[in-house]
Amino acid sequence: MRAFLTGVAATALIATVATAAGVPASVHNAKQTQKAVATALASPARADQTTDDARRKAAEVLAFSGVGPGDEVLDFLPGSGYWTRIFTGVVGTSGHVYSVWPAAMAKYAGKGATALEDRHLSNVTVKVLGSGIVAASEPVDLVWSVQNYHDLANNGAGEAGIDQMNAEAFKALKPGGIYLVIDHADAAGTGLTGTDTKHRIDPAVVKTEVAKAGFQFVGESDVLRNPADDHSAKVFDPAIRGKTDQFVFKFRKPR
Repeated sequence: MRAFLTGVAATALIATVATAAGVPASVHNAKQTQKAVATALASPARADQTTDDARRKAAEVLAFSGVGPGDEVLDFLPGSGYWTRIFTGVVGTSGHVYSVWPAAMAKYAGKGATALEDRHLSNVTVKVLGSGIVAASEPVDLVWSVQNYHDLANNGAGEAGIDQMNAEAFKALKPGGIYLVIDHADAAGTGLTGTDTKHRIDPAVVKTEVAKAGFQFVGESDVLRNPADDHSAKVFDPAIRGKTDQFVFKFRKPR
């Protein structure tokens, strides 16, 4: 069932999550994560997705995140549900996945939200919010943002839109929880100037803004970096689409 949260209800839910977020996040060893990820990626239920796994470096990115069985995951702006459908297998029956579209982008939920609902995944809740950016029914272990962080600055939102996302992600996470951000890199020093025109963002801005919200920078993975991308083209340009230089940043909410 798709959950539409409006006004006071959405605000109350976010506040409830923040209040209840005293339980520390799960910690999995590397073998646990690798085994769970490998099993999820090999599931016949997602055979239609597997051709995209290599390009997205799915196994490597998920291993870097540290996600594992029993985790509560918030998949922000999940699009077609690619990552949600992997997470459902990784976290298993003891975990849960919240696929969340923020209020400002509810109009983009459409087919993606419906397609996920139609799969009747028992450990997935699809949420199209009436207000706010991120919300889950329980404190989560992982907030996952892929190729959409830059969008938070668009439509006049600017830095305030990014700040709101980071603050709400911080509240939604358990102590020790992980905030993983993947996005298309822009050239150093460009700030937010390319978020709308090119759908790119300066990686340094992301580090600065997320740290401002109280997160600790854990590290980064280079698996999606592409030095051949000079950052000048819009990410939808056929010459670079699917091959953009992307950063993978891992942040932690202090325990």
